[in-house]
Amino acid sequence: MKTFIAGSLIFLFAFSLSSKAAFEDYFLDKTLRIDYIHTGNDTIDLYSIDELIKEPYWGGSKTNLIDNFDMGKYKVLVYDSASNVLIYSYCYSTLFNEWQSTSEAKTTFRSFSETFVMPYPKAKVRLEFFSRDKKNIWHKKFDYKIDPKNYFISQEKRAKYNNFKIVNNGESATKVDIVIIPDGYTKEELPKLKKDCKKFADYFLNCSPFKEFKNNFNIWSIEALSEESGTDIPGDNIWKSTVANSSFYTFDSERYLMIYDNKNLRDLASNAPYDQIFVMVNTNKYGGGGIYNYYATCAADNIYANYICTHEFGHAFAGLGDEYYTSDVSVEDFYPLTVEPWEPNITTMVNFNVKWKKMVPKSVPIPTPDEEQYKKKVGVFEGGGYMAKGVYRPMYDCTMKSISYNNFCPVCRAAIVKMIDHYSK
Repeated sequence: MKTFIAGSLIFLFAFSLSSKAAFEDYFLDKTLRIDYIHTGNDTIDLYSIDELIKEPYWGGSKTNLIDNFDMGKYKVLVYDSASNVLIYSYCYSTLFNEWQSTSEAKTTFRSFSETFVMPYPKAKVRLEFFSRDKKNIWHKKFDYKIDPKNYFISQEKRAKYNNFKIVNNGESATKVDIVIIPDGYTKEELPKLKKDCKKFADYFLNCSPFKEFKNNFNIWSIEALSEESGTDIPGDNIWKSTVANSSFYTFDSERYLMIYDNKNLRDLASNAPYDQIFVMVNTNKYGGGGIYNYYATCAADNIYANYICTHEFGHAFAGLGDEYYTSDVSVEDFYPLTVEPWEPNITTMVNFNVKWKKMVPKSVPIPTPDEEQYKKKVGVFEGGGYMAKGVYRPMYDCTMKSISYNNFCPVCRAAIVKMIDHYSK
């Protein structure tokens, strides 16, 4: 409980880093990338540092340096070593924490490469890594000190590609910067790559609430080409040599299209400023994935690509949870019913007051029956988070529930707008 209280006080503390001047006091306009290894099983997680890298761009805000959303499975707090002042923080989830909820994690240990990025510090800093347990209580797992003048911080550019802008609305520091990483596009398919990037930008910016804030976005891509067209489909014994190493059958779920090769993905992304990484895979097979503040993927040529694109970006950008409960997934007991989920659009009713209770009309009962009169209203509908019972969603239908493009419910739209606002100041 002491760990929880300490973590809460940190985020309740009225921190003074709210101006660009503060950014310039502590940081350079570049990125410090910390690659680390996350090892464990279903109950244990261990951290070890892999590599520190100086990258040429910082795509994030220069004013909102403290993450007050407090979502995700992990967070990192960065302190100035000399003054012990908190100067930066970030919350996120990873592929490793999803793997911890699979049956495989109950029988073995695995290691995953992960990355934390921050603006490049001018002076020595101390990092504290936290992990959230199944009761949503934060626990400090790892400390690490960094001297930015250390000559072992790599400045090597390992994956050099030209970047190009698809949508350009101005300075990265006041925009949401999305970098689209192409995978499975050959040299001959470069025109298709650029056409698909434009198509994906249109998917985002023609979908509410993104379209109402389209001037708040920059969308980049890079000319990263693959030896072979397509992607890996292990269940069909199809293996392709591609630049980002994407693959279906992640955690043995056929439609889960993800990337284990984190270091390579980050090398590719370093060619542009970014807040969010979006991997566009050259395949027509249905699939994709999205992890909060980590990355999202989508099959470029599937007939439902517009839905997949925005659904998975909802996960990665706004921390939205899945609202469906009838499809097969690899994770087990992902949401304990005695704990309120951190995702803004699902609830176990343990602490519904912190969710969308104020958005439910007084005429709508809680929980809300699946009756026609309530299907277009915000309520509390049972079924969500891969569970038919005990987990509730805000509306009968939503882009986070069914294959339906441009159908985010009011609760999901509000969560997205809050995140856009965070990056736009």
